[in-house]
Amino acid sequence: MAAKITRQQKKIALIGAPSSAAAFLTGTEKAPAALRAAGLLQRLQAAGYEVIDHGDCAVRHFAEDDENRRARNLKEIVAGLNDLKLRAEVAVKSGALVLVLGGDCAQVIGLLTGARRYYKRLSLLWFDRDADLNTPATTPSGRIDGMVVAHIIGKGAPELVRFWGEPPLVREPDVTLFGLERVDAPEQEFLDKSPMRRVSAEVVQAKGAGEAAKATLMQMHADARQFILHVDTDVIAQEEFPAVNVPGSGGLAFADVRSALIEFVKNPNLLGLDVAQYNPDKDSDSTDAKKLVDLLAEALTARLQAIGDSEATTGTSPSSSGASSVAPETEDVTAPVAHASDASTEENSSSNAPNSDEESSSGMSTHETSA
Repeated sequence: MAAKITRQQKKIALIGAPSSAAAFLTGTEKAPAALRAAGLLQRLQAAGYEVIDHGDCAVRHFAEDDENRRARNLKEIVAGLNDLKLRAEVAVKSGALVLVLGGDCAQVIGLLTGARRYYKRLSLLWFDRDADLNTPATTPSGRIDGMVVAHIIGKGAPELVRFWGEPPLVREPDVTLFGLERVDAPEQEFLDKSPMRRVSAEVVQAKGAGEAAKATLMQMHADARQFILHVDTDVIAQEEFPAVNVPGSGGLAFADVRSALIEFVKNPNLLGLDVAQYNPDKDSDSTDAKKLVDLLAEALTARLQAIGDSEATTGTSPSSSGASSVAPETEDVTAPVAHASDASTEENSSSNAPNSDEESSSGMSTHETSA
């Protein structure tokens, strides 16, 4: 039997995921506390949101783990994801927009797993300058942060690939890489054969970030399909936001990231987002924490404004099933199912298997896009 979830577009479910277990160095585990201290909750409440704070997961720390050089710290990563997954399930079921404060990039697996508990098929919008498509066989570092997308699509360490029952957690055609700039040779070789859509930083700059974001949402069919957004703060050029684990020149200007993020967050089919890789150890005066809080508050305020505009135009809230629809917000979703990380052994293959009779999300044979 399908469950009923009523989207609560003016509520935010906040979860802290203080982890550096998958990262390249220590520090990101301090990000949730730093963003809270910089006033994020108060800014969201001032904007008009009701914020339900689900607290922080247990802290998970970076470690060298030289005994497992191809996939470091897996035990700690999986423990953290089990914690986050339970909170994410509750948050998603509430209908609120879920905001996860990371932490390392692997935390998005917990958010996606919580959402897949109720949604049979999701898209993933990966806002990051890195593809994160290495696997234990190709990784130069062994750090899972460089392999997260690969594990989400079902390639890599079994502990993560099967964290959600039968892989993949998200199908390749339903993943979009946005802002891409740094790609390792094995990742490029994979992308050359993959149906995964990608929009390079160069294309974003040439087209204009806001317009590129709108075109990307259209190509993702975001007007008709729920999606999760991952935001890696190292997508911002280091000259404007240096407090990240792997900074780099080039990439996107802060203004470009703001413009794109506003478009992404305004879409009512956004179920949740996670923010990753901000490192307070590199931000002694909290300058970048304040920048990040400003960025999130501005984007989420724009979402509320878009909801208000829709209500004024149609006399109802935006539908959870389409950005331009005026249908009721309550939607039928997949009944809760068990997955590999549960103690239960219930069958779940029918609720998470790809729909082989559906066309790919792009309808194209080539996925290098000009947005």
